[in-house]
Amino acid sequence: MPKQTLLKRTKAKEDVCETHYIDRERVRYVERRMQADGIINSLAETFQVLGDPTRIKIIFALSQKELCVCDLAGLLGLSSSAVSHQLRVLRNMRLVKYRKEGRIAYYSLDDSHISRLFEEGLKHVEES
Repeated sequence: MPKQTLLKRTKAKEDVCETHYIDRERVRYVERRMQADGIINSLAETFQVLGDPTRIKIIFALSQKELCVCDLAGLLGLSSSAVSHQLRVLRNMRLVKYRKEGRIAYYSLDDSHISRLFEEGLKHVEES
């Protein structure tokens, strides 16, 4: 048997319980704090939307400065229509918002939660 396969099997056994025991107190503690399915589903959708590299670049750019569609298109090397499509997805998930100044729509992050979520995710990845 190849050594690599043996190591994978050994490692897989290390990360599971060796006996079946449920600590009811711990489970009840978490159950009382568990969010409703609607909240969990919304959070999962948010993370799914953030799973796209182009959208992450847009979030990063908007975490630095308020920008219009043309600014973002130039920065990312994409067409304005491609950026508008991504912004629409982000706006529908309430991750970004816009304000109009004359004929120009400036985009920014919806609120400080989005900025902190992005910053924490970035720190986590950079530490790896």
